[in-house]
Amino acid sequence: MTKRKIKIQILYDLVMASIASLSFIIVIASFFSKMVSLTNPFTAHLLNMFLIIYIIDFFTRMTKSQNIQRFLFDNTFDLLSLIPLHPAFAIFRIGRVFKIIRQHHLLWHLGLDGKFSKTIHRFIYTTGFLNLFTVSMFILVLSSLLYSIVEKISYPAALWWAITTATTVGYGDISPATNVGKFIAAFLMIGGVGFIGLLTSTITGFFTSESTDAQEDDMTKLFKKIDQLDRKVDHLQHELNLQRRKTGRKK
Repeated sequence: MTKRKIKIQILYDLVMASIASLSFIIVIASFFSKMVSLTNPFTAHLLNMFLIIYIIDFFTRMTKSQNIQRFLFDNTFDLLSLIPLHPAFAIFRIGRVFKIIRQHHLLWHLGLDGKFSKTIHRFIYTTGFLNLFTVSMFILVLSSLLYSIVEKISYPAALWWAITTATTVGYGDISPATNVGKFIAAFLMIGGVGFIGLLTSTITGFFTSESTDAQEDDMTKLFKKIDQLDRKVDHLQHELNLQRRKTGRKK
């Protein structure tokens, strides 16, 4: 790839990362501030424009991919962000930002690529965490969206209900009043709780194994030091014996 193409690719990725970040910020801000509304005409048109750009980008990259199945697996977050049911699905576009950071080795350029970042990379891509997190987020977002429509409450309130239900906290401040709402709640209890349970067990298992590996590394280093000390003691003992023999011959 020529330098010109590299610069164009970097500029393109920068634009897509900016769109993804802005989409994420708008959706998150709408949850916590009344000043930002997803139903506002300007905000709605802006998010729709971003959605069209993302659709074109996604299918263009997919047509250029040699392995479509692998492409869909690696870009699950991008695919979820294209769901046009509700602007809240744009929250998944933040995954594109992390992908661009990884693709251009930005952590390495910033001097942050070390043991910690390698541990995070191993945790995300070798434990199945990414798949479980994607499915869990999809269940939460979809359940809260359907619940807000059926129960006629705001999406932030529905998302709060979904999180408290899926994490088995269940404050009881929001509860379904319709049969369809109860069905959605049952789906979330069975699917969401199961996947979030797997998610937490994956996190616990990884850090437990990391702690065990660290202890094994410490023991290995300790044994190596003991071996080195044994060799030094043997060497000193040998030198001492030679010195004694020389002294005995002189006498």
